[in-house]
Amino acid sequence: MARISYVELPVQRVGEARDFYAQAFGWSFTDFGPDYAATTGGDVDIGLNGSEDHAIAQLLPIVEVEDLEAALASVVAAGGEVTVPIFAFPGGRRFHFRDTAGNQLGAFVNEPDAH
Repeated sequence: MARISYVELPVQRVGEARDFYAQAFGWSFTDFGPDYAATTGGDVDIGLNGSEDHAIAQLLPIVEVEDLEAALASVVAAGGEVTVPIFAFPGGRRFHFRDTAGNQLGAFVNEPDAH
């Protein structure tokens, strides 16, 4: 079943944001390079995105799906607009889309063995 399982926050300084959330809420983060860190053990995890290549401008809810290509086709068939085509990241693949109300979201498939 598809569900929002991840929320990505745009940040300029990943280390500073990571330290803030660790101190404020006791969250533990895994660093995925110098421009990305994420919690990895919650029901809904948080990503801190400081990437220039895959930068986001606002909060990005991300829906976990079982079949990414089928989800992309369903989004388009329902009237959504793909804003970032499928790309790989450590642990999976995802795409971004805009719903019919103009909200930006992402969809991803968890592929732990993917590089």
